[in-house]
Amino acid sequence: MEVIEKSADGLSRVWGVTVPAQELADKLEARIAEITPTLRIKGFRPGKVPTAHVRRLYGKGLMSEVLEQTLSETTQKVLDENKVRPASEPDLKPEGDLSQVIEGKADLAYEIAVDVMPEFEPVDLAKLSLTRPVYEPTAKEVDEALDELATQNRTYETKTGKAVKAKDGDMVVIDFVGRIGGEPFEGGSANDVELVLGSGQFIPGFEGQLVGAKPDSDLTVKVTFPDDYQVDTLKGKAAEFETKVKEVKAPVDAKADDALAERLGVESLEKLRELLKTNLEQQYAGATRFKLKRALLDQLDEKHDFPLPPKMVDAEFAAIWSQVEQDKANGSLPDDDAEKTDDQLRTEYRKIAERRVRLGLVLAEIGRANNVQVSDQELAGAMRQEAMRYGQQAQQIFDLLRQNPNAQAQIRAPLFEDKVVDLIVEKAKVKDKKVSKDDLLKEEDLPAGYGG
Repeated sequence: MEVIEKSADGLSRVWGVTVPAQELADKLEARIAEITPTLRIKGFRPGKVPTAHVRRLYGKGLMSEVLEQTLSETTQKVLDENKVRPASEPDLKPEGDLSQVIEGKADLAYEIAVDVMPEFEPVDLAKLSLTRPVYEPTAKEVDEALDELATQNRTYETKTGKAVKAKDGDMVVIDFVGRIGGEPFEGGSANDVELVLGSGQFIPGFEGQLVGAKPDSDLTVKVTFPDDYQVDTLKGKAAEFETKVKEVKAPVDAKADDALAERLGVESLEKLRELLKTNLEQQYAGATRFKLKRALLDQLDEKHDFPLPPKMVDAEFAAIWSQVEQDKANGSLPDDDAEKTDDQLRTEYRKIAERRVRLGLVLAEIGRANNVQVSDQELAGAMRQEAMRYGQQAQQIFDLLRQNPNAQAQIRAPLFEDKVVDLIVEKAKVKDKKVSKDDLLKEEDLPAGYGG
């Protein structure tokens, strides 16, 4: 094998590699000799198939295997001998006619193009100073959460009397038959439907026409399906619903007592209050971690300046720009971006891509230097959590994830990042600062590329 360094520009390297045809032929003969004893070919006793016959039948296929293995082995050898840590998968570019190589008439010649990892010294973690905003839920907030829970679990009691009429917030029990052009349509009929007026459960205009309805009354509700309705055959269609109001029920707020707690599966009101407080604490802890991580990433970005692997930046920018173009097509581009030219957007998002790559490399190097690992158990737990989002298909999704290395890598990456962030916070100087709830939860403009 002959190796020539063709270029070394910044972090980009290109080598030319030549593997003589004779070396490939020797590997092919070794491969043929390896498989011949295992072949079962009509007309020949096991293990007695002539080598020449095997070469005629399987030569090209076996040579393709030899080439693939040779490319992998020689590429790794070049990287190892040059003490290169690739920043991404090397690009291999064959030179010449591969068909001639497969036929044994030409040497294998190809180029290896690869970006190498930059050499840099991460900041001393002990010298980082961070402020952690903290907020503790008050008893009043717990009371408010309890009241809200009671409201969400309200019951409804049937209204009685001659003057009963449905009003906004009441529940009506109805039967209905929907028609378009006088003909019933699929999914347009139901019985004993419980509908809270004003809840927005039905299409616009339906619930409002039931306000004022009396129990045991009949009326016709006329509506038009929205243009963006989920059923294509009903979009924009005018419909009439022959509706029978069977009952009108008034809301009755549940009391915040032991009975409510037991109905929710909790042993007592006191225990329910504890759970609500814990939920609030977890919510505020999440906001605290988010802002602390933001401050940490800001410092890491400010304290590191080194060349970035071009291919990594290009790949990150391509992913970002693809989303930008999708947002433009959907009309969901932020107002600020909608006023800018493509050149302006490309410049700004290129900086975002650079920041993301820089931070990713810094976190990876800190993790490597401190032997941060994501265990198989941690990965399996995260895969189960992801699979649970798919309900009844959870086991099927979990099995697919276990068989997909790329999907596992995507799940492993944020786990690794979180562990590195925890490590940095543990080693840095962190000072807690009490803040108001509004300050903790306030959304702020994020620096370019944060959290990506």
